[in-house]
Formats: sequence, structure tokens, C-alpha cells
Amino acid sequence: MNTGFDNDKYLKMQSEHIRERISQFGNKLYLEFGGKLFDDYHASRVLPGFQPDSKLRMLMQLSDQAEIIIAISASDIAKNKVRGDLGITYDEDVLRLIQVFTQRGLYVGSVCITQYAGQESADAFKKRLENMGIRVYILYLIPGYPNNTSLIVSDEGYGKNDYIETSRPLVVVTAPGPGSGKMATCLSQLYHEYKRGVTAGYAKFETFPIWNIPLKHPVNLAYEAATADLNDINMIDPFHLEAYGKTTVNYNRDVEIFPVLQAIFEKIMGECPYKSPTDMGVNMAGNCITDDRICQEAACQEIIRRYYKSMDALVEGTGKEEEVYKIELLMNQAHISKEDRKVVPAALKRSEETGAPAAAMELPDGRIITGKTSDLLGASSALILNALKELAGISHEKHVISPEALRPIQALKTKYLGSKNPRLHSDETLIALSISAADNEDARLALEQIPRLKGCQVHTSVLLSQVDVLQFRKLGAELTCEPRFEKSRKYQ
Repeated sequence: MNTGFDNDKYLKMQSEHIRERISQFGNKLYLEFGGKLFDDYHASRVLPGFQPDSKLRMLMQLSDQAEIIIAISASDIAKNKVRGDLGITYDEDVLRLIQVFTQRGLYVGSVCITQYAGQESADAFKKRLENMGIRVYILYLIPGYPNNTSLIVSDEGYGKNDYIETSRPLVVVTAPGPGSGKMATCLSQLYHEYKRGVTAGYAKFETFPIWNIPLKHPVNLAYEAATADLNDINMIDPFHLEAYGKTTVNYNRDVEIFPVLQAIFEKIMGECPYKSPTDMGVNMAGNCITDDRICQEAACQEIIRRYYKSMDALVEGTGKEEEVYKIELLMNQAHISKEDRKVVPAALKRSEETGAPAAAMELPDGRIITGKTSDLLGASSALILNALKELAGISHEKHVISPEALRPIQALKTKYLGSKNPRLHSDETLIALSISAADNEDARLALEQIPRLKGCQVHTSVLLSQVDVLQFRKLGAELTCEPRFEKSRKYQ
């Protein structure tokens, strides 16, 4: 895949910039980490060359100075909020994050439960963590937050919260997802530090929007598409423009909250150290784009993928029309359409030709491969096999899995396991391929091509089962689906 982002330069520049910010505040900095810390696949898609774990690797360069606080909202614990990309609850993700950070040699100092108002589920989670030897602190729900600054910056506001014991110059505050209370955790700690005579500072690390590229750059538009459910809107930072006469990009929530933050900083520190929301940030990603054309194209593709994701959610009853409308508007601003995703017309054409569900994949070199529905295989299974044969240089007329080997699996599914669908899902097909590889050289060659599917673009003419969706995710393929069910009138 072509790259448009210098990851090594980013790691070096970003860690140096954070060190400078630590020294600016008397060697104690609370750094709010927005977005995904070690699995930032959105960034890797829109900035080809950015590694999903770049931010984690950057932190590892600061491991001797850094400790991590993981924030989680008590209300998210109570309602079992789920991470959409991983399918696990926020409280389970906290445990996952602790494990990953620790395995990478990073020090997790504690977990902070925010917005606490006596929730029993939060109490149970706190006890569970403490039984595991993890320190847990509580931040309480403050009436009128964030606008009632007189109450917030008082003994009955931040003063009521637990003081989180920290021991290192850089305190990274991260969370399973947005709305977890990262900023509140940082500001509460500033209040307590200043009460103790410690001149601590605060900064924010958000990869997007990128402050030093144009407002309507596709990379920034892709961020708006990714946060359509939050209704984030990129905008020119008016405070930065007024203070410095320079145009920079931020987003509405940071711009809207900045006057409140200024007031809070002034009450805690005596003065606000920043003149704009952009000043608070430490992101250097914009300085590491090496090929703007590649990044623009990648970002446009991401916007289209987000459009299909929002449409699929709408059809399945979990999405909102407003999200779809917003992403359609972003597509107009980027001057793109669904057809600019090459696999879309290819999959639809194949479906029209066969009168059944079909799928298409774009290989790394740009070749388009399709798969159709048959008596033995679903379209996703056929597509994967066809792609693996193409990559291995095997004729599409050759069977890498014997049809006779597939029929007993079909019988197992329908006669003994109660499935109404005799066709093999993609996971079943790959298992059959791996078994065939034991005594079939072509099957072995096809199986060896699986790593090359990572990053390939896939589109299907119908919504897929969760089994197939998960399989494409495991393969690392970028999947979109037409927003219609397989059992529509057209395919009955």
C-alpha cells in the first residue's frame, strides 16, 4: 500500500513536543489522551503509514516519565455501554487496557470512576478492581457542571473528589471511549495539586481534527464523518485567530468549552496558561504528512465507508437519519460519491448478473475480484477463495476445496445443528481450506495468501451476518455493505 505519512518522524517529533510541554509546567503534566491509544485504526486508514499503535509506541519512549490513569464513567458502567468496534463493555475494556499497557511496560497507576452518584454497579466494579490490586479513585457528579465554575472550583466541587496519588512527571489520562470524564479528571487533579503547592499543567492530545491543515481537507472531513453520532463539527478556532492572527482548526466542543476552561484555570492557577483551544493541544500529526494526495484519497474512501456504516445502522434500526444526512453533506463537500469506492459498482454489477447476493474485493495492486452466491458457498466465502486463488496465481477453474469435502459440512449444519442456511460462512470455508492444505498444494498456496488480504477493500450487495462481518475484520479487510437484507423480495 502507498504511504503518505512518516510514522518514524511522528514518533520522534511527538515525544519531543510532549517533553517540552512537561518542562513548561514545572515537571508535572496531566495529558488528556483523546481517541484510541493503541488501536487507532481510523488514523491508520486516513493517514496511510500511521501505525495503529503509534500513540502507544510514542508513550513507550516516555515510559520512564509516564504513568496512566484510566477514566470510566459510573453511568457508562451502569448502562453496560459497549465499544462498537470491539463489542465489549467499557468496564471490560478497562481491564483490557490495563493488561495491554502493562504488557508493553507502561505503568498504570490507577482507575478513576467519574460522574459517581452512588451507582451500585460502579461500587461492584470498584471492588472488583481493588481485589485485583488496582487503586481506584472516585470523582463525584457536580451539579451544574461544567458552567457553574464557582461550585466546581471549590471544596464542594473538585475538592470533594478523591485526590489521585501520582508519582511521575507525565500523567496520561485515557478512557475506553468519549464522555468518560478525562478532562474532568485532569482539572480535578490540577485543583488538588495547586492546593498542595504543586504547579501542575494540563494539555490535550487529540489526533483529529488536525489543526494545521485546511478546515475542509478530506482528513478533517473524515473525522467529522467518524464522529457523526456525536455531531462534532470542525471549525476555525476563533480564539487562536484573535490571539495570533493565524487560522487553525479545532472542533465545536473544545471551542464552546474554552471560555469555561479559562475561568476554571484562572480560579485554580490564577491565570489561564492558554489563549486558545489550539494552544492546549500537542498534536504533531499534520507535520508528518509526506504525500497529501495519498492522504486525501484515503480520507475520501473513509468518508464513503462511514456513509455505508451509517446507512446499515439505519436499516438495522440502530442508527439515526441525522447521521446519514450529515455524512452525505460531507461527501458533497469532498466532491465524492458512492461510486468512487471501486468495489461498490463491481459488487452491484455481479449481483445484477447473477440475481443473487454478490461481493467484490480490491486487491493491493488494484485488481477487482468478485464472488457470487452458489449452492455451496455464500458470496463472502466465494470472494475470499477467489481472491486467495488470484493472489496465489491459481486458475479460478481449479477447486482448492473439493465440493465433496464441503457437502458433509453442509449436512452437519442443516441436519444436526439446526441451521436453515446450507451455504458455508467465511470462517467455515477457511477452516475447510486449511484442512485441504494438508494434502493439496494449491490449497496450501492459497492459504498462505491470507496475510495479503489485510487492507483490501470489500463491498457486498447485501448486509452480512455477524459471522462474516467478524471474519472480514479478523482478515483486516475494509468492509462495506449495501443497506439491504439478503432476504428482501429481490432475492426470495
